Amino acid sequence: MTLDHIGIAVRDLDAALGHYESVLGITSSSHQRVEHQGVEVAFIELGDSKVEFLAPLGDESPVAKFLDKRGEGMHHTAFLVEDLPAEIARFKEQGYQFLSEEPSVGAGGKQVIFMHPKEHHGVLLELCAKV
Repeated sequence: MTLDHIGIAVRDLDAALGHYESVLGITSSSHQRVEHQGVEVAFIELGDSKVEFLAPLGDESPVAKFLDKRGEGMHHTAFLVEDLPAEIARFKEQGYQFLSEEPSVGAGGKQVIFMHPKEHHGVLLELCAKV
């Protein structure tokens, strides 16, 4: 398991990217709409990991609800795993809860599933695997 990315929820994707690109002196590598998750995302590559910026596509997006409740900031931490079904089974055996029953396709075509933040000191954890 390795750190894949840190997700940051923002209201205005272009404004956030402009700020971070200016501060860090690098440019974002990709933009993508993930319709079924209700977000537009962009990544800034930082060595072997990335920072993912997420902006809601509408008011009903889970990210829109997150922004209304908590404001802009860290949304999740994502870990890349070799065998996603095995990791899901391992965490379920330990009693951890997931926000969905099955993984879905996330940004970059990765299979993703989220673990409930209440069990991880308020941090939403994402497990992801390349397809």
